[in-house]
Amino acid sequence: MVTSIILMNVERSQINEVAAALAEMRGISEVYSVSGNYDLVAIARVENNEKLSDLVTSQMVKLTGIRKTETMLAFQSFSRHDLETMFSIGLDGI
Repeated sequence: MVTSIILMNVERSQINEVAAALAEMRGISEVYSVSGNYDLVAIARVENNEKLSDLVTSQMVKLTGIRKTETMLAFQSFSRHDLETMFSIGLDGI
């Protein structure tokens, strides 16, 4: 599984439309509107790099309103949820 974080600059008048379209795309698990240098952040979770390439360069490119993207690949997850699960294994009844 490949996880990536996609940072986007979007035409201000189309932020909601682009976010809704992204949320419907296969491979996009979450979309956030954010403050700062970017307008939207999408989390993509796909099977392999080829699927990520297709998502970004074939599907997302068709969305009107996206001006610029920056895609970052996640190497490792340090989720609090994952840590809680890991540390609770075998500790029932302690």
